[in-house]
Formats: sequence, structure tokens, C-alpha cells
Amino acid sequence: MIPFSPVKSNDKSTHRRRKRTLCAIIGTLFVLHISCHTADRESHGTGYNDFKLLETDISTLRQHYDDGTLSVEQVTQAYIDRIEAIDQNGPAINSVIIINPEALVIARGLDQDLASGIIRGPLHGIPVLLKDNIDTHDDMPNTAGSRALANSYPLRDSFAVRRLREAGAVILGKANLSEWANFRGELSSSGWSGAGGQTRNPYVLDRNPCGSSSGSGAAVAANLTVIAIGTETNGSIVCPSHANGIAGIKPTVGLVSRSGIIPIAHSLDIAGPMARTVRDAAITLGALTGVDPEDEKSLASDGHYHTDYTVFLNENGLEGKRIGLYTAPMGRNFKVDDLMNAAVSYMESQGAEIVEIDRISAPNTAAHAFQVMLFEYKDGLNHYFASLGEDAPVGSLEELIAFNESDSISMRHYNQAYLIMAQEKGGLDSPEYSEALEAMHKGARQNGIDRVMDEHRLDAIVAPTGSPAWKTDLINGDSFQLGSSSPAAHAGYPNITVPMGYVDHLPVGMSVFGRAWSEPVLLEIAYAYEQGTRHRRPPEFLTSDPE
Repeated sequence: MIPFSPVKSNDKSTHRRRKRTLCAIIGTLFVLHISCHTADRESHGTGYNDFKLLETDISTLRQHYDDGTLSVEQVTQAYIDRIEAIDQNGPAINSVIIINPEALVIARGLDQDLASGIIRGPLHGIPVLLKDNIDTHDDMPNTAGSRALANSYPLRDSFAVRRLREAGAVILGKANLSEWANFRGELSSSGWSGAGGQTRNPYVLDRNPCGSSSGSGAAVAANLTVIAIGTETNGSIVCPSHANGIAGIKPTVGLVSRSGIIPIAHSLDIAGPMARTVRDAAITLGALTGVDPEDEKSLASDGHYHTDYTVFLNENGLEGKRIGLYTAPMGRNFKVDDLMNAAVSYMESQGAEIVEIDRISAPNTAAHAFQVMLFEYKDGLNHYFASLGEDAPVGSLEELIAFNESDSISMRHYNQAYLIMAQEKGGLDSPEYSEALEAMHKGARQNGIDRVMDEHRLDAIVAPTGSPAWKTDLINGDSFQLGSSSPAAHAGYPNITVPMGYVDHLPVGMSVFGRAWSEPVLLEIAYAYEQGTRHRRPPEFLTSDPE
């Protein structure tokens, strides 16, 4: 595609504005039509949403604990029961790999603290699921979805898990994911792992949950937990959040420590919260931040991180904002375009000024990023395997490749081309790596997001996060139609996705992204949009698309 200039003629801008207004009206009518049908269907529902904690949030649970109407143990047991009823049986979403055997013990200890007047932190008594590539030092393995690590028990908690425990969270269990965070091989299906099988989208069960934080997204959407933690290299938090109708935050690289998290690329990887509301995601983000001497990139967050991001939540946060509309993902799915145009019209109605931009990153940035990922993958995995000690089930990337070749289940649906390509790379002292890293950062930052935001004096950029969930296909793999995660991912900059409506019964999200450390302003925009539109609704667990 030949790129267009970001400077639009007056005639073209007027035409697009008129089209956007018309599409917004049509989109609103479309959503109202679907909502009426949904209300009718819910009156004849399955009962899967007959749950006393349905759509509950952190503030509500904390109020119940304060007034004594619920205990942490009761809440934890309720979610365990729901996982067994909904995830393992019933619609069988298959989003949770393992329930923490210590969850109820943790809950009882937190109840004892409350009885003594002790509140550990903002997540006291809040159940949290972890993507199964995050180390915990308990009776749960950390597998990355791989059968090679089925018996891999880390020697200590990751930094992120230590922060969650300090904040009072109940580590409820581990969530399924795309194996090796969807960087193993070609024609993979998001949400499939050799260790956990295929995760299903709770809105329409034969649809895909996206990934790689597939189980985290599906579990939050299905009310199997209050919060989940995902990880992202490129799209792995925002895409499953979008596809499962929830909010997700991909922070600036370095804002949350990655020590104790199975890596892909240390220049791109980051962990972040996934929640049903922007407020819950913001609370959790504040609990995760902090400088970790073992993660060099986290040192740069000193002076930039906050322990309470709720202070930036402003219902009038759209007023006066100058926001770029990234149009490159548009024009591929008119149904998504209708929702995006309606979202833009709403933001304009709340006092935001919208500026269209059609290109962000410099040419070939994605190709340079791919090379960076391969070099850092090899280095990162080998260092992670070494951290597991002498009893590690896998000692190197080379041993992992050999295991997969010998295991019939691991190789049943797709290959391990990316692991092999990473193994063939040299070390991080290679000139090829240094050149690729410099080109990626320059193309994504100086000649990318920073350039665009400077030229247009932007507070943030918005775009559709993706297209509606495709039907899961273990033969042909994923069917991505559009996405907008790459500019922020390659730059290492923050990205927040929030529900912006539905195509038929499938959620679609809007991404809000911008400069490094701009989480406060992105949260302000995302929260104001969420509060003004309130698109989030619980899934219906449809077996397949209704005719």
C-alpha cells in the first residue's frame, strides 16, 4: 500500500467527517438493534451468569470486606467453584491451567489480617490469575504452555508476584496462553498450548480468544477472577483484552519488572493488568510498579512510576484533548470502522479534537523488530532456563527444540520455526543485532510515535485494537484481519485498550497509546471514554454464531 501524507486536504477531511458522522449514526442504531436482541436472548439464558459476584470490582469487594458481609475465603471459594463449573465443565472455556493449591490458605491469612485491622494494600483479598509464564514459588509449575516445562517449579516468586502478594492479592492460579507466548512457530492458533489445550472465547465458544494472554482475557471476561496479569511483546495483552470485551494495559517497557517472567525480547516484553474496568486495571498497575535491580530497564522508571494511578481517572478527561486517529487499520472491516467512527464522534462530543494520521512508524520497522526478537529470544530463554537451577527440565533453547521434536502433542498442530530461527542467531554482541535494535527504536520512536505526536501536538493516539474474533482453526491457524499494536509495541511505549462496542455478539476494543511513561494521560482518556459509553457486558457463552 502506498502511504498517504498525514496532511489532509480540506475537501478530503470534510468528506471523512461527514462519513464518520453518518457511520456513527448507523453504528449506534446497529448496536441498539443488537442490544434489544441480546436482552431478549438473556431472558432465556443458560444460567452461567447466575453468579453472586458477577461483574464485581475491587472497590465493591473491599466494601464487603469492610462491612463483614463477605470474607476473603468465601470470595476465593466462589471463584474456585465457578472455575470448576464454567471453565472445566459447562461451556468449558479452558482458560485456567491450574488452580493454586494454596489459594484458600492465602485467603484465610488475609481474613486474619482483616480481623486484626491489617490491610496489606490496594489488592487485599482480591483474586488474581497469572498468565502461565510468570514465576511463582509455590506448588504451581511455570510452563509457558509448554509440555517441556510441565514439571518446572521456579525457585522464587517473580518481582511482579512479590508486589502482588505485598498488595494483598490472592494468587488464584495460572491462566492458559498461546504456547511460548505465540512465538514458537507458523500457523499457530492463539490460546492453544501443549500444556493447556485450546482456550475458547466465552462470547461465542467456537471463536478465538486472541493471544497470547488468551486465558487471562477469557477468564476475566467470564468472571472467573477479578483481575488477571498478562504479558505482551506485541499485542498479547491488548488483543485478548479486545477480543474478550475487557480493559487491558500494556505499560511502558520498564514500568513493571520482567524478572521471573519467561521472556521473548527484553526490549519489548512487559507485564500488565487485564480487568473488566479501567479503574480495576489502574489499581492493579499501581500495585505492580517499582524499581527492580534485577531488571535493568526498570531502573528507567524511577521518577516516572506511580503507586496509585486512580488519581488520573477523570470522567471529563476527553475535554480539551488533541487525539490522533490512526487510520491505517481502518478500511478493512466496515463493521469495525462503524464502531471506530462512532467512538470518534463521541470523543468529539466530549470536547476532544481529532486529527487523522495514516502512518506512524518508519518503513521496515517491523522487520527490524523481528530480528531483535530472534536475537533476544535466544539470549533470554537460555538465561531463564539457567535461573531454574540444576533440576531444570530444560537447560537451553537447543534442548527445548529437541524436546519438541520428540513430543507428538507439542508438534501436533504447528511447527517451531521461530525457535529454530532464534537458535541460529549469534549473541547480543553481534553487529546485526545492534543495528536492528537501533533501527527499530529509531523507526518506532524518533521517526515514529514521537515524531507524529510532535508534528500534530497530540496528547494520545487512538485506533481500533483489532477485528472481531475469528473462528478457531487448528489447521490453518489465526486469521488476523487488522490490528494496531505494533507502533507502541516496537517503541516500548504504553497502550490501553477499552471496549468500544460489538459486532453481532463479539466485542471490539479501542486502543489509546502514546509516548513513554504517558500512562496517566492515556488512563484519563480511556476512563472518560469507558464511563461515557459503558460498552462492557458479560459474555453469553453462545455455542456458535446465531443465525
